[in-house]
Amino acid sequence: MRVLAVDPGEKRHGIAISDPTGTIANPLVVLNHISRDQDAAAIVGLVHEHQVGLIVLGQSLDDEGRSTLQSRRAARLANAIRSQTQVPVELWDETGSTQSAREARIAMGAPRRKRGGHLDDIAATYILQTYLDSNRDDLPS
Repeated sequence: MRVLAVDPGEKRHGIAISDPTGTIANPLVVLNHISRDQDAAAIVGLVHEHQVGLIVLGQSLDDEGRSTLQSRRAARLANAIRSQTQVPVELWDETGSTQSAREARIAMGAPRRKRGGHLDDIAATYILQTYLDSNRDDLPS
C-alpha cells in the first residue's frame, strides 16, 4: 500500500510518497499554500493519482507533547482532507523533521550555498520514513 505524507507549512506543503510496498519514502512535490480547502483538494488529487491508501500528516507538538498553533493548523487541514476523501488520514509527530531534512541535505554532500531554500519535500520524506519504520508490522502490503 502506498502512503502519502504531508509536511504542512504556512507557505508550502511538502509531499512525500512511499513505494508500493510501504517501505521506502521518496519526495514527491512541494505545493504552495493557497487556502485550506484548495490545499486539501490538491492533496486529495495526488492521493487519487498515485492510488494512495493512507495519508500521514505531520503535526508539530511542543516538548511535552502538547498541541501548538501549528499542530492545530495541521488538525484543521487533516479535517479538510477527510471531508474530501475516504482515504484515512493520520496525524504524526513531525518534531525535528526540518532539522533532520537539513542534516540529510548536508549528508548528501550539498555545498553550503545550496543548503538554503525550502526543505519541505525532504521534511515530508523524513516524516513518512519515520512513520513507515514505526508502523512496519501494522501496514497492509
